[in-house]
Amino acid sequence: MRRTLLACAGFVALMLAPVAATAAAAYFEVKPGSGPHDVAAAPAPDGPVYYTGQRGGLLGVLDPKSGRQVEVPLGQGSAPHGVIVGPDNAAWITDGGQNAIVRVDATTHAVKVFPLPSDTPYANLNTATFDKKGRIWFTGQSGYYGRLDPASGDMKVWKSPRGSGPYGITTTPSGQVFYASLAGNHIAQIDVDTGAATMIEPPTKGQGARRVWSDSKGRIWVSYWNTGHVGMYDPGARAWREWKLPGNAHAYSVWVDDQDKVWLTDWSTNAIVRFDPVTEKFASFPSDRDRANVRQMLGRAGEAWGAESGTDRLVVIREPATANR
Repeated sequence: MRRTLLACAGFVALMLAPVAATAAAAYFEVKPGSGPHDVAAAPAPDGPVYYTGQRGGLLGVLDPKSGRQVEVPLGQGSAPHGVIVGPDNAAWITDGGQNAIVRVDATTHAVKVFPLPSDTPYANLNTATFDKKGRIWFTGQSGYYGRLDPASGDMKVWKSPRGSGPYGITTTPSGQVFYASLAGNHIAQIDVDTGAATMIEPPTKGQGARRVWSDSKGRIWVSYWNTGHVGMYDPGARAWREWKLPGNAHAYSVWVDDQDKVWLTDWSTNAIVRFDPVTEKFASFPSDRDRANVRQMLGRAGEAWGAESGTDRLVVIREPATANR
């Protein structure tokens, strides 16, 4: 097990900074009862925004310019969790109900299902990421992580080193793959050649590392569900820093934008929170409805997107350059 040193002594509790007046939030209603879980915005400006309708077994496709939505059924027993946009521009889904990885074509919306190997138990599939070789890596909360090569259809699944808990997963600009283990209270780096996972312990014990995201420098940002911190692991220095979100926070998701601003969701304050690593200040964007329950964020340049699973809505926070679109 690889252990790391805390880069700074103690934890820093910071007050919330005022939200810039020009930052604007917009909301898009989706099908009532669909339970949008994860969201992924295609990189192109005004491109489609995908969301997983976990209760309805569907992928939603939103055109944010017109508001038009299309619903794509994913198959019998589907209960999709995560969605990302692949290098082929398709939507790639972790489907716990089908115990499968699912691809939805960006143009035709054709659905292709890649079941986990027949000897793999129910994995409770969670999140996915592509490596630099075009292979998709994924996590399963039941204690698994795996890899699919879409070109050949070859799929491999490994048991996680500490059992149940694998949750968020991310790829760095250099091609390293890391996942977070919520129940296992650690992050891990996967050797993309052998599949071996090396655990990395955050300084805060019992933190509930839930989601992870890489910034442009390859540093790994981690949301701590149990303790309400955001952690940052620097693989080059093998060092950590941690910041406590204000109040009695429960940090669910984390996403890093193209300016290396860190976006989180705090269920205790019912808000999306932006953290600036340079100023070490937080800004809060509370929802206008109770119990929004944003579980994941994945945006694009100038836009931070989330899915309000508790209100059946998508939310986008636009920075000044894109707020008037």
